Amino acid sequence: MLKKGSKIYSILTGTCPRCQSESMYLKRNPYILSAIFEMFDTCSHCGLKYKMEPSFFYGAMYVSYAVGVAFAVAAFVVSFFFFKADLVTVFISIVLTLIAFLPVIIRLSRNIWINFFVKYKNGASKA
Repeated sequence: MLKKGSKIYSILTGTCPRCQSESMYLKRNPYILSAIFEMFDTCSHCGLKYKMEPSFFYGAMYVSYAVGVAFAVAAFVVSFFFFKADLVTVFISIVLTLIAFLPVIIRLSRNIWINFFVKYKNGASKA
């Protein structure tokens, strides 16, 4: 399912969208909150500049809204339909889910955003 060369691979692994050879982030773990936004400037394998322009990743805020809604809907479905929870409990489960997965949502949003603009190139390397 997760094959190198697909957008899904790059999005879920946080690898360079062009060559998919290395992580874009200094720390791969999104739960190291002090380094959640810290990225390499360029890919050491293919030379892709991650921040293509100043404030490039501000657009990821729009994506994070959609990703957050998806997580909230998933929390609603699980708590309401599978656990038959009342609405107050469902609301609490949605809030806790969003808090717990906030670092993941931030990283996924950045990964999705950069993959809108960069295509995978098989065998990409520095020229």
